[in-house]
Amino acid sequence: MSINHSDAREAARRIAWSRRDFLRSSAGLASAASVFSFSPLRALAQLKNQKVVVVTFGGGARDEETFAPEGQENIPNLVKTLFPQSTFYAQVVNRGILGHYVATASLATGVYETFNNFAAVPPENPTVFEYFRKDLRRPLHDAWVVAPSNGFNRIGESNNRSYGAGLGAGVILPKHLLQAALPAHGAIDYAHLLRDNYETPFYTPELAGSEVEMQQLEDILKLSVNDFVHHAMSLASPDELSVYIAKQLMRQMAPSLLWITLHDIDIAHSGAYSLYIGGIQRSDRLCAEIWNTIQSEPEYKDRTTMFVLPDFGRDSDMDAGGNGFQHHRTGDALSRTTWMMVLGPGIRQGIVIDRPVESIDLVPTIGARLGFSARYSKGVPLTEIA
Repeated sequence: MSINHSDAREAARRIAWSRRDFLRSSAGLASAASVFSFSPLRALAQLKNQKVVVVTFGGGARDEETFAPEGQENIPNLVKTLFPQSTFYAQVVNRGILGHYVATASLATGVYETFNNFAAVPPENPTVFEYFRKDLRRPLHDAWVVAPSNGFNRIGESNNRSYGAGLGAGVILPKHLLQAALPAHGAIDYAHLLRDNYETPFYTPELAGSEVEMQQLEDILKLSVNDFVHHAMSLASPDELSVYIAKQLMRQMAPSLLWITLHDIDIAHSGAYSLYIGGIQRSDRLCAEIWNTIQSEPEYKDRTTMFVLPDFGRDSDMDAGGNGFQHHRTGDALSRTTWMMVLGPGIRQGIVIDRPVESIDLVPTIGARLGFSARYSKGVPLTEIA
């Protein structure tokens, strides 16, 4: 499919200005220009032992259901609580493949990865976890990923010869842990937590990489199998299970680099609009829950930067080649233009940045904050926060 890049840029610009105008009018916020009189590096100079938590949405949500006036009721925590504390990038463009694993791998490497989204393969390029651990000489327990189980077991480390095996992050796939903990006949009661992939229900990735095994549950998370299974019964969705595991990880291991991928929104592929809205509302609540945990845990409070961003968007209702909210197939501006919130010490609050940036800018920006070089990344550090 040919893309008119001029039209795409103009559409992305309009999306960004719409988000900017809505957010500024809602909260009475400052001009982005004032950010240039502020130095994040100077603000961080007195801080030590910095940490980063990244929260991504597997399956983005459109402005109609989020930042537009008619959608704001679905994201009260993002708009009213998190946004006023953040620098908000209103035009984050993803120019890569719009599949969840490959797009998340691109976010984690700072390079638009090109492998088959449904292949059980590692990223080709070094990940943020490898840069962090190698450059800063950090141990394995200081970098973790909590992710949905549709292929993400290989996200922790690349096959780059200079990095790769032994230098990546530990990976926890809560659905795989739960599946392993249940007797065969018991899985029926937990079916709402075990759905593996909303796009290809018959796809099951092979297990490989540095995924946490069932026998490590108690050693790492200090959870007995019985307690884990019992608590899971009280949860409504896979993302709630992931955040529960992430909070245990923060309390027990306090990793300096933690990556959490939420995936409930992608139930939109089922075609049920109400479930899609429910996924948005749940993701909004869980983002606030993660931020509140950061503020309440002594190891994280006042020294943690949180990045929140979708991997990409969803199709427009007006594009004949797409399926509206249900899919992300067209590659149009609505599918490619997302946003990012950044919160934490040294971050200017209540600022909207509407210049275009790219999703691959995330890794070098994290590197600038934590002190490592993302040398193979194709992105650039975001000057307003790096």
